[in-house]
Amino acid sequence: MTAIQEAVSPAEVLGQPYQYVRRELVEPDWRRFPGWREVTESQWRDAQWQRVHCLRNIDQLRAVLGDLVGERFYQDLAADQRDMATMSMLLPPQMLNTMAPEGADDWTEAFYADPIRRYMLPVRSDRDPEWPSHPHSARDSLHEAEMWVVEGLTHRYPTKVLAELLSTCPQYCGHCTRMDLVGNSTEQVAKHKLALKPVDRQQAMLDYLRRTPGVRDVVVSGGDVANVPWHQLESFLMNLLAIETVRDVRLATKALAGLPQHWLQPKVVEGLERVAVTAARRGVNLAIHTHVNHAQSVTPLVAEAARTALAVGVRDVRNQGVLMRGVNATSEALLDLCFALQGEANILPYYFYMCDMIPNAEHWRVAVHQAQDLQHAIMGYLPGYATPRIVCDVPYVGKRWVHQLADYDRERGISYWTKNYRTGIEHDDPEALSRRYPYYDPISTLPEAGKHWWREHTAS
Repeated sequence: MTAIQEAVSPAEVLGQPYQYVRRELVEPDWRRFPGWREVTESQWRDAQWQRVHCLRNIDQLRAVLGDLVGERFYQDLAADQRDMATMSMLLPPQMLNTMAPEGADDWTEAFYADPIRRYMLPVRSDRDPEWPSHPHSARDSLHEAEMWVVEGLTHRYPTKVLAELLSTCPQYCGHCTRMDLVGNSTEQVAKHKLALKPVDRQQAMLDYLRRTPGVRDVVVSGGDVANVPWHQLESFLMNLLAIETVRDVRLATKALAGLPQHWLQPKVVEGLERVAVTAARRGVNLAIHTHVNHAQSVTPLVAEAARTALAVGVRDVRNQGVLMRGVNATSEALLDLCFALQGEANILPYYFYMCDMIPNAEHWRVAVHQAQDLQHAIMGYLPGYATPRIVCDVPYVGKRWVHQLADYDRERGISYWTKNYRTGIEHDDPEALSRRYPYYDPISTLPEAGKHWWREHTAS
């Protein structure tokens, strides 16, 4: 992004911790990559071209990058895919194009340092050398599948459900919280598979919602709804909107940022308008929730996709990012991202989740006290309604603001949390509302005494 104005303000003279400068969005020039030098703008804007040219392996990445990136990086990437990766490689051109967007004298170092590369193309040297996984990490760290009431429908909160329509995305993020189900199997992880046909799974979800009037809020997700054929997704949404007790519908799609071309296709825009008009007529709040983790991802195409959705009647486009070391875990990075989203793309900064406790994710995760400090640091700069909450998704509890913990052992990195409702599997649990549920900081962030305790605790 380029600065619209570079004048020194009184705030800068006074030494404010963060200096806001409005920056206009820029689409990086994809032709800087040798493999895309002949790609036209019309090809770049074409969703089918983007999907066909997604990068699925190292050879395809080499074909695009050419000699820009040295062999050391490719070997590091191959080692990670062999030893550590929980997600297979699937990278749309749009996402790769936001890495090292300004170019560099040393492309290898630029790629290593790039924040989007860090979570979309993790390499072996990124991982924590002693504690790549926390001892309490789990494939399904939030236990969503335990709370399925039908295949793919998680009834975790009293009035809300998560509908996983499919198990694929247009792109695979290294930190995916649903790494046990989503995407292709890797050397480390044999993925679970959905058993029902999509039409049968969707029908079972709708039947459950019709007979469960206490549910008013449905998050339609996956995977990513951008991978559901539009006619199928529209049919599901129209049936969902016909259920009188459903009052909120949220479409979850990282593709708004990773493949905005999808959401700009005429058939998708026209279909989304039909759904939005129906939702408005019924008084249902229809929103899109996307997943952007760094300001580099917010480009003119992303803004165009968001504004198009709003123009056809979607009530809100909101961002649910993930807080990750090496990506956005500074107040400056978070505020830069929020101002790009809110000020330039009409996307509301909503949540930043602490990275979940999946295997091999310790190098991304931050401690609860660090998240608390970041929440404090970003207050006061954004409008109140556009100031995101940093939340910890505590297993068997759910989303909690990072200051809501009940107790905290900082030395061992164990925080304790309570809740005010039963999940779908705790109706007969008399202690569900009085139990304290643990959450664990990354061991690398602990003082030496805490690290020593975990070494002994794990060994025993």
